[in-house]
Amino acid sequence: MTRSFGPSRPSNDVADVDTDARGDRGELVGRRAGQPGPRPPRRFGFALVLVAVGLTATACDEPNFGFPSGITPQASRMLNIWQGSVIAALVVGVIVWAMIFYACIAFRKTTDEMPAQIRYNLPVEILYTVLPIVIIAGLFYYTARDEIQVNKISKNPAVTVDVIGFRWNWQFVYSDTGKNGTQPVEVTGRPGEPAQLVLPTGRTIKFVLTSPDVIHSFWVPEFLFKRDVVPGRINQFQVTIDKTGTFVGRCAEFCGVDHDRMNFQVKVVSGADYDKYIGARSSTRSTPGNAGAGITTGAATTSAAGATTTGTSTTGTSTTGSGQ
Repeated sequence: MTRSFGPSRPSNDVADVDTDARGDRGELVGRRAGQPGPRPPRRFGFALVLVAVGLTATACDEPNFGFPSGITPQASRMLNIWQGSVIAALVVGVIVWAMIFYACIAFRKTTDEMPAQIRYNLPVEILYTVLPIVIIAGLFYYTARDEIQVNKISKNPAVTVDVIGFRWNWQFVYSDTGKNGTQPVEVTGRPGEPAQLVLPTGRTIKFVLTSPDVIHSFWVPEFLFKRDVVPGRINQFQVTIDKTGTFVGRCAEFCGVDHDRMNFQVKVVSGADYDKYIGARSSTRSTPGNAGAGITTGAATTSAAGATTTGTSTTGTSTTGSGQ
């Protein structure tokens, strides 16, 4: 028994020498039985190194690896950790595949003799034990660090939106409106007309999520974030949006027969345009798209953040969110 990757003792058994005439000089070529065949050229190992370096160097271009480009600082953090995880996986994969291909070529069968049996190799065993622990510890550290930052909620956000997910649509209540005796601005989707959530750029926006019926999930792909909307429980998160535009939001939790219709729109505008939007609707009880076919308006109820809003129901009764 010999250690792997170590020199093995030469065998005393020498096979018959094969002789060949080589040119006019008649050189003899000999080979011992059991001696490994010709090693692959050095250029093969150099090519593997070039492939590994080339794949690793693509990180300079910061590919998204299937993720959309985020529109919030929180999304940038999550995109960075996703990119780092994929790049680390690619590097490990390239090294493993390179070792597999090298072993297939360098140690391929050349004779019928039983090769030297491997017992152990202490440095290699330490390497493949310690290296995965280091990789997992690194991923855990960066994930925990970014998760803490993403879940931070300020005490005084500029905008607070109560999100009520119900079967099978959305209601958005701007709970920081409705001052001086007016009703808070709210938008409720109806069948065939998704609710539109208008948000400003450059301001902290807190979402307060709840549901009156089953579990939904509030997901805007460009946020690179989603959070469950759970009956009897209030979930919260906060973002600051950097880019204007119109984006599609979805329910990311299978909630019933019309789950696929629970889309909504997120329209991000400048701060001035947002103030105009809120000012034009702050004195009205409802906005276009508040109630439609199959949805009736019930009595005033308490929303997730405790603001008095108008509930909706598919049966004509009021919808009550979970209060604090």
